[in-house]
Amino acid sequence: MSISREKQAALNYHAKPTPGKIEVVPTKKYATQRDLALAYSPGVATPCLEIEKNPEDVYKYTSKGNLVAVISNGTAVLGLGDIGAEASKPVMEGKGLLFKIFADIDVFDIEINEKDTEKFIQAVKAIAPTFGGINLEDIKAPEAFEIEKRLKAELDIPVMHDDQHGTAIISAAALINALEIVDKKIDEVQVVVSGAGAAAVSCTKLYQKIGVKPENVVMLDSKGVIRSDRENLPPSKAQFATDKDVHVLKDAIVGADMFLGLSVADVLTPEMLKNMAKDPIVFALANPNPEISYKLAMKTRKDVLMATGRSDHPNQVNNVLGFPYIFRGALDVRATAINEEMKIAAVMALAKLTKEAVPEQVNITYHEKHLEFGREYIIPKPFDLRLMETIPVAIAKAAVESGVARKPIKNWDKYAEELADRLGTGSKYMKKLTARAKRSPKRVVFTEANHLDVLKAAQIVHDEGIARPILLGNIKEIKKLMEEISFEHDDSVLIIDPRSKDEKKRRCEYAKSYWDKRQRSGVKLLDAEKWMLERNYFAAMMVNNGEADSLITGYSRSYSRVVQPMLRLIGRKKNVDKIAATNLMLTDKGPLFFSDTAINENPNAEEIALIANMTAETMKMFGIKPKMALLSYSNFGASDSKVGAKMAAAVASLHKNNPELIVDGEVQADFALNSTMMQDRFPFAQVSGKKVNALIFPNLSAANISYKLLKEISKIESVGPIVMGLKKPVHLIQLQASVDEIVNMTTIAVVDAQEHKRNNK
Repeated sequence: MSISREKQAALNYHAKPTPGKIEVVPTKKYATQRDLALAYSPGVATPCLEIEKNPEDVYKYTSKGNLVAVISNGTAVLGLGDIGAEASKPVMEGKGLLFKIFADIDVFDIEINEKDTEKFIQAVKAIAPTFGGINLEDIKAPEAFEIEKRLKAELDIPVMHDDQHGTAIISAAALINALEIVDKKIDEVQVVVSGAGAAAVSCTKLYQKIGVKPENVVMLDSKGVIRSDRENLPPSKAQFATDKDVHVLKDAIVGADMFLGLSVADVLTPEMLKNMAKDPIVFALANPNPEISYKLAMKTRKDVLMATGRSDHPNQVNNVLGFPYIFRGALDVRATAINEEMKIAAVMALAKLTKEAVPEQVNITYHEKHLEFGREYIIPKPFDLRLMETIPVAIAKAAVESGVARKPIKNWDKYAEELADRLGTGSKYMKKLTARAKRSPKRVVFTEANHLDVLKAAQIVHDEGIARPILLGNIKEIKKLMEEISFEHDDSVLIIDPRSKDEKKRRCEYAKSYWDKRQRSGVKLLDAEKWMLERNYFAAMMVNNGEADSLITGYSRSYSRVVQPMLRLIGRKKNVDKIAATNLMLTDKGPLFFSDTAINENPNAEEIALIANMTAETMKMFGIKPKMALLSYSNFGASDSKVGAKMAAAVASLHKNNPELIVDGEVQADFALNSTMMQDRFPFAQVSGKKVNALIFPNLSAANISYKLLKEISKIESVGPIVMGLKKPVHLIQLQASVDEIVNMTTIAVVDAQEHKRNNK
């Protein structure tokens, strides 16, 4: 049986290069016999005996305090239903991934092959000592209610069924803000709930806790309105039974102020929406297709305020806004539970955060001119870094105030700073850039599309909406390769052979255009015409003429060979004497820029200062405030070396000409990256006590060797080298770059093109 390309891509993602999405990584040294003796026998006996004497010491000597179990029996997996414990594992691993990248929480996913409620509860209780918290996931109702209730009562660690409470918390925050916008009182609104599963029940109960009156709620399941005269109602539904004379959604929706959908697609028709009250609030949260499509709802009523579960529309109700940060706060105070006070604290913190000024980086990521509290912004965006600094604090405070915290926090400002330091996983940052690129994909020329890896990368950026590829090369070869990899495309993907007869007219126009500009610089028309037969020259002219927004090249040729055409045709920016390159290193501690990694072999002090300035501008383009260190093997004049003197002179120039830039040196790399060491030894430095995010190296060898060692030994992802100083968004990839590296560079190229367009309006 054939399988679609999208499904095959999903299978490949999960299978290669290593099956699954998460792994266990040691946190201690293990290289020597002494290390192993401390890690296991005989050294491990000492902490074991300490924990025996004082069980609370398990948090001191083990990973329990930052370890959550994501547990399911596979009975209600996403929209797939009861597919079994083993089939649920990819979802549970995915949940573990989200815990890690959004809140730096470690996870073991545990799939229990047990549908009996009592046996499932006992199994979870038996393994609970391993964990600091338990996230129940994808367990069907009504069993989910009993399982969570029992585990919360019988365990002394935080337990939460995210399917119930995650959506409830996020949508409750959205409801508070929506009501403020439409100027309605929460104790007066009429609410209709389509769906009676775990999420719908939890949402409704939480809405009632924040002010919705029970008598103002009508809930429906697959049989219609849940009425008090229906027989054999389970307790989970009976608590919402109504005496109102309504039986179906068409009747219940008349005059309603709010519709909450946690059911199936398209149950709310335009006619029903028209019958709702003025300024209706519609939360259509069925995934992937909501109860009414966003476009149809907006077309039907201009006054509707809407949220969905989708990322391609405003107001996405996304559980990732809640569960990572709720558990983060609960773990940090060693809470014995996640109680109602903590959930309501999360609701209020989310609602409040939405009303605060949105950082420019969030606007950039979501390609918005100015996000602000209003009908299209009633809850924060998932990639708002402030979530990590605010929601856990609110949770932790609520835990302390409600008496469930075993480790109260004394310094809340310091705690907020510690949370901010946990933010920077590299993959999360690349994901932000990808989201930003998708908001306004640009035309990117791939000059070496006849190479399979380049074409695969072009396919990915096309399929994911990152860029609109223009493929250069032999058309027959490219189409054959496209067929082999099932690269389906429409007319938006252009395939061009610069050497073909069909392109003769364009080649001549390009040559003439270039010759007109450079004929007084020794360029001959015949030479220009020959150059246009080469794909790099042809692609550069496409960018120059506005027929493309950016280009990617370098897969099959050395840097020196591909840089020359770009310098000739694209040229340098004004006041830039030399171009340079930086690499974006996606580390666990956040993005870190290395410069110059590819072009200038041994720059002098003036050129080092220029490289630092260009790196700073590149970082600002990505929404990162530069904190830069200029590296050497000495610290602040400790050596009389030429290298140290060169870097010190560059720093002096930067301090004089760019006083707003946070930069210092010369300094050794370990001091630059260890803020405590820097603070202790060199408190006078501008970067003292700050998290350095850019390293400027004294020469090409040092920078190039460093980034390649880091990439290979530590498996740190590197994006680049990113060319700096050219007039147009042109980017060169490394010789034989991987598909992922090409995709990442294309993402950078699109973001660069977006910024170029913004700055040249």
